[in-house]
Amino acid sequence: MKWRAYLLAGLLACLPLTFMHPVRVSGSSMEPALMDGQAALALWAWCSGEPELGETWIVESPEGIVIKRILAAPGQTLEQRNGYLFRDGNLVEEPYLAHRSISSGGPWQAGDGYLALGDSRPASRDSRLWGSLQRDALRGRVIWP
Repeated sequence: MKWRAYLLAGLLACLPLTFMHPVRVSGSSMEPALMDGQAALALWAWCSGEPELGETWIVESPEGIVIKRILAAPGQTLEQRNGYLFRDGNLVEEPYLAHRSISSGGPWQAGDGYLALGDSRPASRDSRLWGSLQRDALRGRVIWP
């Protein structure tokens, strides 16, 4: 009988992993929101719903699995002017940025996918380089921190 209690306890302990998983941040592209080496918690994509603009997601990029912020949805366009980001011609408020670069670039088209950028733009390799990412490339939504 005791083994059943242990089995049940083990199953209950693992149940949260059905919906979420721990990740470790690698690199500085999301600073200051997420620091290199920091632990984070993400919901698996299947239970995360559709991505909302501004959310941080784990994405499968052409360069591997990375963490980026979703900044354009299907049909939208991004452009960077003197460090400020514009979505479909409208300024994007980005309170999570510690400092802005002075660069300009784009426009970048989301097409039928999503554009995902790092918060530390000078240190980030992201959709400005790769282009848009399809929905199935979004692996999970970061929910903590």
